[in-house]
Amino acid sequence: MTILIEQAEFGSQVEEKKVSFNVNELILDGGFMVPKTLSSQDEIFEVPDINAFGQSFRDYNVESERQKSVEEFYRVQHINQTYDYVKNMREEYGKLNKIEMSIWDCCELLNDVVDDSDPDLDEPQIEHLLQTAEAIRKDYPNEDWLHLTGLIHDLGKVLLHPSFGGLPQWAVVGDTFPLGCAFDESIVHHKYFKENPDINNNIYNTKNGVYEEGCGLDKVVMSWGHDDYMYLVAKENKTTLPSAALFVIRYHSFYALHRSGAYTHLMNEEDKENMKWLNVFNKYDLYSKSKVRIDVEKVKPYYISLIEKYFPTKLRW
Repeated sequence: MTILIEQAEFGSQVEEKKVSFNVNELILDGGFMVPKTLSSQDEIFEVPDINAFGQSFRDYNVESERQKSVEEFYRVQHINQTYDYVKNMREEYGKLNKIEMSIWDCCELLNDVVDDSDPDLDEPQIEHLLQTAEAIRKDYPNEDWLHLTGLIHDLGKVLLHPSFGGLPQWAVVGDTFPLGCAFDESIVHHKYFKENPDINNNIYNTKNGVYEEGCGLDKVVMSWGHDDYMYLVAKENKTTLPSAALFVIRYHSFYALHRSGAYTHLMNEEDKENMKWLNVFNKYDLYSKSKVRIDVEKVKPYYISLIEKYFPTKLRW
């Protein structure tokens, strides 16, 4: 079975590790601001100029049949993702009562998933996970938590699978954005928000909406999808990954923030610190996508060891 995706604070408290560095020690690396201590003079991964289709990365305007389907996805997503819908989905999936399985078993489920919303790649999702993780591993060999974050960041896409409710594509993938406040114009295909029911709520259409400036992103209701679901699964299963890893998992599709600088007025100091790690991660998430296949069996033992280090054997999903 192949699942085609058209682009697509819960519960208990756990102790979170934090990874930090000198705020002033940032340099421009591959188009992203990253910690100088994590940059490599002999970096192996080089940012390519074109994607697997010979086009610019994240180009939503190029004329092609693929882009037409991506735009249609965003039209449907922007209409259906509302503040009340997301609150209901968080309550339902926060129960974590769908299935119990290991992280690696979940990775293998993604063999059946091709993200047709992604304008840059049409390979099974497990290929993207391993491409991301291995690219990070080559450049930052000592940051094993970041390697594992690369592997698991998209595991929430199993929401498409019948075992997880078989959610519609618009409820699983695609760029994420806040609900309960104005839709920023930097959000891809912004024009389709005019059909979203929340557009009729005056409070939701102000800059801060139902939030306070500097409240912190954890207080903000984000569009529902694989990002927030995997964050929930990791946190509620008491992962020992650092808080930066959870931030990366939860906001890696929030492109209006980390590519356009929108919604920074809602961030608190911890968000700003973790944002630097998201910028490190995003270069690999976006630009490692290619037709080069990873030898799964060769790298599997390494990632199994990381899973055992940071997660329980079985997780509630």
